[in-house]
This record gives sequence, C-alpha cells and structure tokens, in this order.
Amino acid sequence: MISIQLQRLHIETTTLTAIIERGYLLSLRSRATGREFIDAAAASGMALQLVYASGEVVGFDEGPVSATVHQLSDTRAEIRLHGWDADGVIVVSECPDTGDLLIEPSGYSSRPGVLACRWTLAGLAESLELVAPFFQGIKLPLDDPLIANSYWNWPISWEAGLAILQGEQEGCWVHAQDTLYRYKALQVGSHSCPRSLGFDTQAYGPLDDNLAAGGITWRINVYQGDWRVPATAYRDWLWQAYHLQPRAAARKPWLRDITLAVSWCESDPDLLDALAEQVQPHKTLLHLAQWRTDPYDENYPTFTPSAQAATFVEKGKAMGFHILPHCNSVDMDPTHPLYAYLRDFQYRDIRSKRLLGWAWEEGRVLSVPNSGASLLENRPRKVMVKIHPGLAMWRSLLAENIQSALNTLAMDSVFIDVTLCSFNLHNALVENTTSTEGMKLLIDYIARLNAGVVVAGEGLNEITMQGLSLAQAHLFNSFSSSCADLERAGGCPLNALLFDGLCRTFGYSALSGKTEDEQMRSRVHLSLGAIPTFTSLTPEEIRHPNAYIRELFALANA
Repeated sequence: MISIQLQRLHIETTTLTAIIERGYLLSLRSRATGREFIDAAAASGMALQLVYASGEVVGFDEGPVSATVHQLSDTRAEIRLHGWDADGVIVVSECPDTGDLLIEPSGYSSRPGVLACRWTLAGLAESLELVAPFFQGIKLPLDDPLIANSYWNWPISWEAGLAILQGEQEGCWVHAQDTLYRYKALQVGSHSCPRSLGFDTQAYGPLDDNLAAGGITWRINVYQGDWRVPATAYRDWLWQAYHLQPRAAARKPWLRDITLAVSWCESDPDLLDALAEQVQPHKTLLHLAQWRTDPYDENYPTFTPSAQAATFVEKGKAMGFHILPHCNSVDMDPTHPLYAYLRDFQYRDIRSKRLLGWAWEEGRVLSVPNSGASLLENRPRKVMVKIHPGLAMWRSLLAENIQSALNTLAMDSVFIDVTLCSFNLHNALVENTTSTEGMKLLIDYIARLNAGVVVAGEGLNEITMQGLSLAQAHLFNSFSSSCADLERAGGCPLNALLFDGLCRTFGYSALSGKTEDEQMRSRVHLSLGAIPTFTSLTPEEIRHPNAYIRELFALANA
C-alpha cells in the first residue's frame, strides 16, 4: 500500500516499509527484521537532478521550488517537482510479485544538452558496504578511496545494472530490469554526500538539442543473508530475460576443463613443448597475440597468418592446446582500404564529439587524431578508430576477414579485442542499434561462422557474456600496472556468480610471478574466479619456473 501523509509517501510492500519526501528515501526498513538502512538526517532537499553533457549537475532544490504529491492508486503515486531550472516527475509504485519498491524518475528543462536524469539514494547507513559489478566485483565501504566520488558507465565499467548494500547478514539493493540497451550510470558518493548512490538514466546521443531524460525503473528491496542472495535473484532475472539457458547448454564441453591460460603468447613452437612438460595441453588456453603478417594492432581488419604462426598453430592443435588468435571487434586502421566504406560510422564521444580510438608511442597511449592527414600518416603509431558495430556492413566485412583466417588455420576459436568498448555515443544509434546491442550482434555473428566458433573477448559485462565463452578480464583501474591498494578490490566474485556457465575469465597483463606486485595481481584475479593465468615467460622460464608459477602449475594440475 502507498499512502500520503503530510506530503510524504508512506509505502508498505510484502518485504519492506519506506518513507519518501521530495524524492528522497527518508526510511527503508526490513519488515522481517526491523532493520533501518537510511539515516534520515543525511537525506534532505530533493533527490532529482539533471546532468548535462558539460558535466554540470542541476538540482531541483535551488531557488523557488515546489513539490506536490499525487495519489494514482492504492499502490501507485507520483511526486511532481518544479525547480528554477528544471521540472520532473518521480513515479513510485510497488511490485506485488517481489515486494520491490519501484522508482521511475524523469526530468526535463528548456535548456538543451541534457545527458541524464539522476535519482539519488542518500543517507545510507554507516554499516553498509557496496557490492557492485566493477572490474568483475568489488565489496568496499562507500567512502573507500578506491570508489569514493566515482562514476561508472553501464556496461563498460558498471558491468551489470545492480548495486548491493551489504550489512551484517542483511542488506538492501537496487537494480534495473532493462533489456532495451538504455544507457545508465552509477555515481558512488559525492563530496557533499559521501554515503549516497546516484542512479543516472541517460538519453541517447546526440545531446545538442536534448531537453529530457528518463524511462528506467529502479527497483529497491531488502534481503537477509549475504550479497549472494540478491545477486542470485538478479542472475535468475537476467538469464530468464535473455533466454540464456540454451546458450549455456550449447557451450563447448572443453571450456569447463581449462585450468591454465597464457595471455599474450608468442608463436614460438618451443613454448608448446615447455608447457607440455608442466601441464596438460588439452586443459590449457593460449591467447596468441603475435600471429599475423602485419605488426600487432596495425592494418585491422586484415588477418593474414604468418608462416611461423601457422606452424605454431598446427603443432599446438596436434598436441591438444586450445589457441585463440588475436583479432579485433571494432578497432580498425584508418589507412586500411575498407576505411573509405566505414568512416561515417566511427565512434564519437558523447560529450566532446571527438573520434574515439587510440594510438601508441614510446610506451604511452595517445588519443586518436582528429586530423584527416594524421589519421592516414601514423600507422607506425598504431592509430586505431572504432567502427560502430550497429552497422551491418562492418559486421559483414569483419566476419569475412576473420573467417578467412580461421579457414586458413583450420581453427574454430578466436579472440576479438576491445569487446568491452560499448557505451553511449554522440552517434548512439546506427541502424536503430546502440553500440552495446551492436557488440552483442557482432559477437554472435562471429560465433555462427562455419560450424560454430568459440569467441573470446576483452572485458566482461552482462551483455557481452551472452555471446563470449571466454574473456580476458582487467583488474581494478590496473590495466597494465597496479593502482594503489589494488588488493582491496579483490575477493568478491560477483560477476563469476552472475555469468557462471556462459563465460569464464582469464588474466590480462603483468602476470609473470617475478615480483610481489605481479603475484598480488594474479591472486586478485584468482579471488574473482579467473582461470590461473601467466604472461611473458620464455620456454626456459616455463621449464624452470619461479616459485609462484610453480604454484599456478600445481593449481592447474590439481
């Protein structure tokens, strides 16, 4: 039931009671235990804001403001907000099947450039820790320096649309049940309100003339137990909503048997002999980075195997190894002849409208040039632009080139890089398709080649996991080198629980075990459910491994 008392909404579902005033939750209490999860003194003003493309956040609590409450039914009400610079509505209802409290915020202004409508859950109890799908799973206090005042875009960094707040054997959680690829984001805390979560509903780019945002319903509930209880509930919804059980049943049986991975493997045949002396080849995965006639990350999407790589692959397959030649999903070389067909569909940043991609020089990453001449004159700097995977022609041309390489090598598995790179764009929709849905279509397109291809990729989220069988995971803000206190970001295998049966992860970089830092990186990967992985070892170092690599071999053989 929902009732109005003194302009406050009083809500009672089968699982919780709540009080909402001017959009803020002033109380969220478990009916089963009586536990209160909100400190009302820390939640005041109005909970609704507009976020502009410039980064400016406009609230509804500045200048003359009005808030009115309207009863729509016994289980549904709305809060209508009018501020000096924005107007909005928050619809509040309940789900009779789950007891979820449903919050649907929307906002608009006569000033164009609106990126998102943000609804804030503030005053969260001090005892609550955030469990969230960042870098495969974190469990940290809201004010921990690793996540305080941080912003996470779905699905590239907020890898599934849920946030769990864990207390002592109970907690609360917020999630969206969205299958329409609507962009969203999570703001963790702020300077003025550190114990808060801001839930952004983004508008599709372009934003130049956009006045409004909304359309996502945020579902709130309480639970007893640890974070696995709400995570399992979300997994159940996710798998049913996307019909994932048949996909899981179709996965190759050998994927379950992999016990060791080698990332950035060189095409040296002696590596195969050295590995076979330590582990079982049929349980070993090799991510083959150097295998084309072109240098690494140049001249995509041409994938022509070198003679050395062909020899390596033939020998490795005969020995039983599972090999993933490194290709790409959306990056292409602007000096490639196909660029002329595709240049109108490059990723453009939703805020700056710059081309998105990257270049590389002397060990540092450069932004992609926006000069036509520089795009064509910098192949040695490995300039790459990103082509929107919603474009059917790109999927067709990419698949043709990957299929040619797989046929030449007689292989049925492949690694396609940067599959995590899908997000809201200035050119968000191509052929009525977002880059996120397009990435899913692209992965499935490759997987259906020939008699079926095992597709691996970079990064993992709730969309890419549906098509990827394997994913090279990144550590928390530690892509090639470790951030401070990285070890605190491990130990919560949230995504492993959500995606188990569809996609397994393995490690990315700096995993030779030669230093304490690299050993720590490996242990964080393992704590998040990844396959034991090493990188950058010679045949001699494999035959005479350091102490930590011996541990990995023992783990792989156990």
